[in-house]
Order: sequence, then structure tokens, then C-alpha cells
Amino acid sequence: MRRVVITGRGTINALGRDVPSTLAAMRAGRSAIGPLEMRDLDRLTIRIGAQVRDHDEAAIFDRSELALYDRATQFTILSAREAMAEAGLEIASARAERAGVILGTSGGGLTTQDANFRAVYEAGKNRVHPFVVPRLMANAAASHLSMLHNLKGPAFTVSTACASSNHAIAQAVQIIRAGMADVMLTGGAEAMLCFGGVKAWEGLRVMSTDTCRPFCATRSGMVQGEGAGVFVLEDREHALARGATILGEIAGIAMNADAADIVAPSRVGAARAMAGALRDAGLDPRDIGYINAHGTGTTANDRTECAAIREVLGSAADDVAVSSTKSMHGHCIGATGAIELLACLMALTEGVIAPTANWCAADPECDLDVVPNVAREVPVTACLSNAFAFGGMNAVLALVAP
Repeated sequence: MRRVVITGRGTINALGRDVPSTLAAMRAGRSAIGPLEMRDLDRLTIRIGAQVRDHDEAAIFDRSELALYDRATQFTILSAREAMAEAGLEIASARAERAGVILGTSGGGLTTQDANFRAVYEAGKNRVHPFVVPRLMANAAASHLSMLHNLKGPAFTVSTACASSNHAIAQAVQIIRAGMADVMLTGGAEAMLCFGGVKAWEGLRVMSTDTCRPFCATRSGMVQGEGAGVFVLEDREHALARGATILGEIAGIAMNADAADIVAPSRVGAARAMAGALRDAGLDPRDIGYINAHGTGTTANDRTECAAIREVLGSAADDVAVSSTKSMHGHCIGATGAIELLACLMALTEGVIAPTANWCAADPECDLDVVPNVAREVPVTACLSNAFAFGGMNAVLALVAP
């Protein structure tokens, strides 16, 4: 079976506008959660988030581009540009059909949708811009990356709520393994921090009004974030042949459904996904040095995930570091798995485990080593990245050091 490696990374999120600044913030344990800046804030009860601040789109893109690019698409394009640069890759026309793109998103062009609902229902306008549909469609970002980077192979978008990025990455792995492509751009993007997006999430009553404290006895809910993470995946032989630097290998993937409840997490489903990723990678539980947890900061998710980790790892669970970087960059919904993959690669390549920020009190139902508040330097050769979404959609990645 073809082996799949990562040769490029790119991101923009509340912690930083690129990979180096994001990783520096993770190493420092700095949380980017703060007061939201948006219209009609006084009509919201949730007024905090991990926002990408001072994003001057007009200074980055020209008017013709902005007519087509929703905020989520802008984040994707910037992240992909950084990832392709790090990979040192340009897709020649002769190889274009062997390169593709799969991205994850939950809201798609939600900021575009929100603005145009306002225009029609609030301002009473009878027309909207002719490019509203191309801006808001979920596949917009994937389509633009295909055009910008000459990707003529498999190209599509995955939408499975909070597991979207991990599902997209897993599908890209499968396509390379199957020999359908040699190179895939993959990851996810989200920009749901608009009035309509926050108001919708308020209705679920799972949001914190102060901050995100995963695994803490005083946790009070999740906090939304926004941003994107994009990666260059390659067939290992293809990467070696062109002299690329390998950042890590995605050795195992697993995807399943709880088939149980539309919002409540399932220990059984989460455990099956983690066990499946270990099995696919040929790893033993004691090989795992780090787990980037789904860790949303809700009461139900955190205790359920900890129970699933103990079930899968057994006695090895006492020795594994488990952290949730959502405490720093927020829950970026469809983009969150991609941004969290950066923390996994940092652990594998630098031996630095990002902490669970904002933690203040132990919870006996979350009795794992949650790396509270301070990053830890320790060699890591294998790790898991968990994503468990509403609707019972689970996707777990197993990574090993290059």
C-alpha cells in the first residue's frame, strides 16, 4: 500500500496568520479567545470567540477576487499558498491530472449568506450580487484551489460538522493510497463568526460565556473560532523522488458513525474510531505519545472522550499526553481538525506538546494527563488526532514521525 506523507502546511487562525506564528502561540500556551467584534453584538448572549482580527481583505485580494471569495475561501487560499510554498511544489500541466483537492467545511460561505439575508430581509433589497451563489457554495474554496494550483484530479468538499477536516484529510489519504493521485491539497476552512452563525450556535446552549476550559472541573462549554488549515499530502515515493522534506506520515485513518444521537457524543463510537486508526496504522496503544483531543470544553464531550481513550489505550492511557488546543484557537468547527493537525506535527517534529490552556481544576471524570497550561518538551513518535462531530460522525487520524 502506498504511504502518505505531509510535505507542506499552511494556516490562518486566531493564533496567527501563518504556521510559525501559530506554533509559537501554541508553545506559549496563549489563548486567542476574546471579545467578539461584529455587528449587533448587543443582541447576542455569546460575545466571545477566537476571531481572526484585523483581516484586511482589500489589501490582500483585488476587487474581482473579492467578488468571488467569501471569508472562508480567503482563509483557504492564504493557507494553501503557504502550504504549497513550504512543500516547494508547483503542479506542471503534465502532472495536473495526478493532483487534487479535498477540503472540509461546515458553514461554507456563511458570512456571504448572512450578509445577503440582511440585504433582502432587513434592508428590503430586491436583488443580490450575481456571484452570491458561487461565493456561498460549500465547494467554492476547493474549486478556487483547483484553479489557482492547476489541480485537475479528484476535487470535492466534505461537510460533516466538526469532523469535516479530518474526513477530508482521510479521503485524501485514501485517494493517494488507491493510486488515483500522487499529490492532494487537503484540510478545511470555516468563517462562522457572523451574527447569524453565533446566534444559531447560541440556541444549542453548549457555548461558554467566559472561555474554553477543556477537561477542567469548571468547564462551561465551547467557544467558536475561525480560520483554515491546508496541507500538501504526497505519495511517499513521489515526495522522496523530488527531494521534498517530509514533516510526518499519516499512517492510519478511521471513520465511522455512532448511529445513536444527533448531538450527544458516544463513547463507543469514539473508541471504535481511535481503535480503527491504530489498527490501520499498525500501531500499539503504547506507541502513542500524544493525543490531540476533540476536547470541546462541554461536560458531555470531555468525559465521554476521556472514557473512550481509557477504553482503547488501557493501562497506556496513564502515560499518554492528551491536550485540547481548542482552548487556544477556539472550536473552528469544519476547520478545527486541520488546525489541530499542526499541533500534532509540532509534537512529532519538534518534540513539543501544546497545552490545554485555561485549565484550573481537576475533574475525576477526566483523569488523564491533560498537559495543563504549559507546553511540554518530550519526544513523540506517534500520535492521534480526534474529531467527533454532531450527528455522530467520527474521524481519527494516526500520525508517525518522518
